[in-house]
Amino acid sequence: MTITESQVEVATPSGPMRTYLLRPTSSRRHPGLIFFSEIFQRTAPIGRMAAYFAGHGYLVAVPEIFHELEPAGTVLPYDKAGTERGNAHKQGKPIEAFDADIAATAALLMGDTGCTGRLGAFGVCVGGHLAFRAALHPAVSSTVCAYATDLHKASLGARGSDSLQRTREIRGELAMVWGRQDPHVPYEGRVAIHQALEEAGVSYSWHELNAQHAFMRDEGHRYDPELSALVNRLSLDLFARTLYG
Repeated sequence: MTITESQVEVATPSGPMRTYLLRPTSSRRHPGLIFFSEIFQRTAPIGRMAAYFAGHGYLVAVPEIFHELEPAGTVLPYDKAGTERGNAHKQGKPIEAFDADIAATAALLMGDTGCTGRLGAFGVCVGGHLAFRAALHPAVSSTVCAYATDLHKASLGARGSDSLQRTREIRGELAMVWGRQDPHVPYEGRVAIHQALEEAGVSYSWHELNAQHAFMRDEGHRYDPELSALVNRLSLDLFARTLYG
């Protein structure tokens, strides 16, 4: 279906957070989807991925994850300087601020007249970790975490993160997606995450693919369109079953 895109400044404890809203033009109400970007914020590839989900019937919100650290509308470049700046931000911003942003985005979607009130979350890279944090929110019914960084190291945020320690709080369903050739989440890290999910008794699916980090970003040499299509399909299947079912 066709979509529209708009911007809104969402109030958070650490200041206004620019959030991009992509919505189907259909007059019916749709489930909401919180979409978390990489460290580079709302780049062109992130915009296209968000549009893909909106086109399949979801009201998608893409918050700027470093809104209090960069001017509104900032897109960090896919280069060494942009990577270093984004990595500094993800380690400098308190985890409590990330959680407040998640709560504010969830409230934005649930308060939208075009939303059914059912929420899912999707994220790539650091956004995959933020999607995992979103799964802790009681309103989120299902979540896809794609090659989530810092989860096994508990290193997101200024003082680290307790994401795996809080796994038992997750009530919805997870889909965990990994690239086996991803140096940011090595085998040992994936084992630790898998063990935490098993011990917590979470409802989840586990997908390890022969891919590198950021294989879903449709710019650059690591992009794998066939595997990206596979992840998109499994994500749509999960969201359709849990948010529309």
